[in-house]
Order: sequence, then C-alpha cells, then structure tokens
Amino acid sequence: LSEVLLQQTTVATVKPRYQKFLERWPDVLALAAASLDDVLHEWQGLGYYARARNLHACAQKVVGDHGGRFPDTEDGLITLPGIGDYTAAAIAAIAFGQDTAPVDGNIIRVISRLDAMDDKMPAGKQRVKVRVSELAPPGRAGDFAQAMMDLGAGICTPKNPKCDRCPWVSECRATKQDDPALFPRKAAKKERPTRYGVVFWLTDGDGRVHLRRRAEKGLLGGMMEFPSTDWLEAQEDDATVAGQAPLPTTVWHALDGEVAHTFTHFHLRLQVWTGQTGESRNLDNGVWVHPSDLGSHALPTVMKKVVAVIPL
Repeated sequence: LSEVLLQQTTVATVKPRYQKFLERWPDVLALAAASLDDVLHEWQGLGYYARARNLHACAQKVVGDHGGRFPDTEDGLITLPGIGDYTAAAIAAIAFGQDTAPVDGNIIRVISRLDAMDDKMPAGKQRVKVRVSELAPPGRAGDFAQAMMDLGAGICTPKNPKCDRCPWVSECRATKQDDPALFPRKAAKKERPTRYGVVFWLTDGDGRVHLRRRAEKGLLGGMMEFPSTDWLEAQEDDATVAGQAPLPTTVWHALDGEVAHTFTHFHLRLQVWTGQTGESRNLDNGVWVHPSDLGSHALPTVMKKVVAVIPL
C-alpha cells in the first residue's frame, strides 16, 4: 500500500492518507471486499487514479487467486495488477527479504552520481539496477534499498545536494567532477500538447446535475464526470459540440472563461456549457445528483474545477 501511494506523491501528502486508508481497510481481505466507488472516493486528491483501480484489482486477485497471501517473489508479485518492475522488487526486498534490486528516482540519482554515469535516463535504468545488485549486501537488500532512498531524499537531493554529509562523498565521481547536480543525465522532455473540449452541466427541474461514469480503462477510469465532448487537439465548432451533448435538443449556454488542468502528458482546456431539462431519466450510465451531494461521489480534480466555475 505504501509503495503504491508513494508513486508520484510526496511522503508528506501520503502519511495521513495511508493511516486513514488502513483504518478503513485494515487488510487485503477488507480491501478486496470494498466497492471500487468507495476506493476511488477515498483516493480523491491523490491523483493518478489508475493506482486506486489497480490496487483494488490487486487485492481481489490476491484473495481470489492466492488465498489472501501475497506472492513473496519478484516474479510472483509482478503478475499482480498495478505492480511493475520497481514495486515488485521493492516489496520482495523490503517485505520478504529477497535479494532484489529496486530502483526508484532517488536510487537512480545516487548511483548515477556515484559513478558519474553518462547514460541518459530512463534508458540507463538497467545499468543502475545492475550496479545496485553489485553494491547491495546479501540478505540486506531491503535495508540497503531503504537506506539508498533516504540518502537520495535527504542528502543526495536533485538540487543543492548536501555532499559534506554524504557517506559516499570520497568515492563519488560526480563530486570529484565538481558538479553532481548534472546527474542523472536526462533525455530532453517532449513539450506537452494542449487538448480542448466542452463539458456539459445539465440540470433537471429539481436542480440536480447529471453525472456519468467514465470507462473503467483509460484516463480517470471508473470515476464520475460531467458529460463532455472528446478531448481533441483543436476546439470543435458549436454545431459539432451541440451534437455531442447529453440532450442535444436542450438550449445550451456557454459560460465565460474556461477550466484549465494539466495531466502528465497534456494540458487540457475545457469550456463549460450549461443547460436545463424537465427530464430526469438516466442518460449514458448516469445519475442525477444535487450539487450539495457531489462530495459523496468520486470526482477527479478537473471536474471539481468545473463545479468551482458554476454559479450555484
């Protein structure tokens, strides 16, 4: 659980949420029996919601296929949903004492500086993994991995590393070259594209707004959203947008301004259209919810930004 929570999220953010998560689902059996909706709702604010879906699926697979006990090897762990190379190695080393070589961002930074590696990351990650395997003392892989993570997080930091406090300073080639901050070498980042779309705030005669569930797979999978157009590289014309509305015959009004949000791989710009209908039938796997009750649904941050621009 801690490894999954800490992917792309800081320790300070995770600590209180980790405890709260454990209080609600204290073991893998409890998590497997939970509904995905509840798990996604508990995950709000942590981002990267695929982690929550995979964590839930992982718990169900552990219970259904492994009798409620996690595999204790790297090869066994990597077969579980949401567990990749690093997470499998980290769990195998830390939880089960296996001689594996987990490699996270902190460890990449420490090793690349120690050896002044010219390999650009992430392509050079395998070379780092081999070096970690050489350095880790047999039977202490978990302790070594955690020590390396702490070294990277607290001393061998991305900027202004505290080299005078580092136990490896006398052996560090990057320090001898007098510029450890140059490492690790990184491939040039691609510029994030911008996508555009329109989100529809549709209310019924009782003032309830229409919500629908996103597809289980893909970005924000399984979460609730206000209906929207596809998110494309160019804004569509009004007639095309209106044809994608949940009730095309409704009179729609575009609000001034836009909702801006940035995902890992792209920026998003959303216009908001509002409309009202006398119908309350379910549309597109959706539900009608009073705005005051939206907090009980798993809304991603981008949809919370939509709520913030609605004149309620």
